[in-house]
Amino acid sequence: MSFSKLLKSATCVAVLAAAAFSAAPSDANAQERVRWKMGSTYPGSLTQLGTLGKRVDDKIDEVSGGNIKIKFYEPGALVPALEVFDAVSTGSIDAAFSTPGYWAGKVPALQLFGAVPFGPQAGEYLAWVKFGGGQEIFDRLYAEHGIKSLFCGLIAPEASGWFSKEINSVDDLKGLKMRFFGLGAKVMEKLGVSTQLLSAGDIYPALELGTIDATEFSMPAIDLKLGFYQVAKYYYFPGWHQQSTFFDLMMNKEKWDALSDTQRAQIESVCNDNLAYGFAEGEAIQFAALKELQEKGVNIKKWSPEMLDAMRGAWEEVAGELSSQDADFKEAYDSLQSFRADYKIWKDIGYLD
Repeated sequence: MSFSKLLKSATCVAVLAAAAFSAAPSDANAQERVRWKMGSTYPGSLTQLGTLGKRVDDKIDEVSGGNIKIKFYEPGALVPALEVFDAVSTGSIDAAFSTPGYWAGKVPALQLFGAVPFGPQAGEYLAWVKFGGGQEIFDRLYAEHGIKSLFCGLIAPEASGWFSKEINSVDDLKGLKMRFFGLGAKVMEKLGVSTQLLSAGDIYPALELGTIDATEFSMPAIDLKLGFYQVAKYYYFPGWHQQSTFFDLMMNKEKWDALSDTQRAQIESVCNDNLAYGFAEGEAIQFAALKELQEKGVNIKKWSPEMLDAMRGAWEEVAGELSSQDADFKEAYDSLQSFRADYKIWKDIGYLD
């Protein structure tokens, strides 16, 4: 073959290859656009609990260049606040922003991934999830219900309750009707409190009408916004029941599995960023809220060592009972306790008391 023919042949091959390359869709072009509806357990205006959900909406749009839109809907707009689990599971909504601690009646073990009484602070909790075996258990528990969920928010310690009178002993708790969340509610029941779980918007009216006598909900900056100080003046710390709290983005698993690798990575990146953002924000906004609450006449109190000992003892009973009743709870709790025992080696030597 002459050089001119060889050159012409090579040019032809190059042109064909270039045409084939340009015709082949890139990963970005091949991805189908995602347009999801996301329910929420929390109002979008609620500090952190709602605003972190709305932040997912904003950030995934930015990170994906508009390829993924996960639109935040207020509680009740798609389904009631505490029905998002079933709605995501069946695919009637695509996603929801909530906390695993709400699903005690469906998967008791998921409570251990929301908040744990006398449990780990944020760094230790996140370490267990990411590197101590927690993530694998979490994924399996949700997958059994057709849900893929990502840890998507983390907040600082909560307060442990608003009361209309001073609490000096366990006897002062007996007979109280109190809104309480998660595993901490079972502890309070052991101490003689009648508990019920109310969503954010229902708590203030219940306090005002006397349907409940006391409540816990969240951190000072959040509780301030909800106005509990207007109907209860004794505010107790520390939040023994929630030293740190996880929030999650639940997604219908079939829809998650249908995403491209890039789309899944983009959603995961936004949620990982939301973990850091939520924790830092929560730590930064509490002292101003506490100052304002004091100005409004709130009595900020700390539990006595005796009261904390009573609560801890009740929690150990609850944990033992739930572990004996539910194999998944036992697996998750044993995993957490084993990790905490090892972590203590580092905590005791690495951190100041």
